[in-house]
Amino acid sequence: MEASEPPNPNATCRVALIGASGYVGGELLRLFAAHPHVQVVAATSETHVGKPVRSIHPQLRGRSDLAFTNWAALTGNPPANVDVVISALPHGQASVRLAALEALAPRVIDCSADFRLDSAAAYERWYGLPHPAPERLGAFVYGLPEARRAALRGATHASGVGCNATATNLALMALVQNDLLDLDMPIIADLKVGSSEAGRSTNAGSHHPERSGVVRSFAPTGHRHTSEVEQVLGLSDVHLSVTSVEMVRGVLATGHAWLKAPLVDKDLWRAYRATYGAEPFVRIVHERQGGHRHPEPRLVTGTNFADVGWALGEVDARGRQRIVALCALDNLMKGAAGSAVQSLNLMCGFDETAGLDLFPLHLV
Repeated sequence: MEASEPPNPNATCRVALIGASGYVGGELLRLFAAHPHVQVVAATSETHVGKPVRSIHPQLRGRSDLAFTNWAALTGNPPANVDVVISALPHGQASVRLAALEALAPRVIDCSADFRLDSAAAYERWYGLPHPAPERLGAFVYGLPEARRAALRGATHASGVGCNATATNLALMALVQNDLLDLDMPIIADLKVGSSEAGRSTNAGSHHPERSGVVRSFAPTGHRHTSEVEQVLGLSDVHLSVTSVEMVRGVLATGHAWLKAPLVDKDLWRAYRATYGAEPFVRIVHERQGGHRHPEPRLVTGTNFADVGWALGEVDARGRQRIVALCALDNLMKGAAGSAVQSLNLMCGFDETAGLDLFPLHLV
């Protein structure tokens, strides 16, 4: 969906952030505090009205004087000249407020799952209820620039991305795009994930005494993000299995697939470079030796990087060869807020990396 008048790439973009007190909202505020073109003019929270955002997001001390407002106050007296409204509301809320969101700004980014899928039937299958606004699904561009960059340029609506889907998509994308996989064989993606995937609100599974030290399989089959992998990569026999591990941030996707024909490392380097060589936030990690030979979530923490790599199995007695495709990313960044900011930059004509020039720490 093209905007009729793309903004000046050197202009200031005024952003209203809805649902700003959660983890993704905090990451968006952190990124925008250093973004050369973005000014956040409103940040909403229904439970922290009037409090400074730094009281909930202490990482913003000294970087933001903004205070939370609520939805009613924002829509009753909206700021003038808002360019982009970003919803970081829980799943199911943006779709019923879409008209009000569109009234706030000409460009909308929704970080929830509400508009990630192209098909109302797929949404009902994976989310268990009819979509509240099926006629609007086609208005949103899926917000993964590595897969939808051309469509995001100048778009007026973008969806968020699922963190587990993004890790799986980026793990497998080079293999699919270069037609290296035997798609008559199933693809299994095993994902190890951190506790921040559960969001700020605790439950019986995410409460620290119940979760600390565990390796807990919470979605061995049927994870909803499977639908995004099928949609983005055009796969029909892919299966996700998700396990909680002792980690706050991060996702490690380990995809198991079969190659159409045996390959060697040189073939894989050629394919991965063809797909990711020009990508600003995808790093190819495939070292011969050392302690960091493969992608690791800790080495992308706090950044928009996704590290991808692979390991080749031996050719078996039937002439088949298995490949293990890997991707590590920060679920709150590349898996959520970082991709949203990257999409905003494309929508508004800014440098795609604006506000995202962050390097990870080694020890955290």
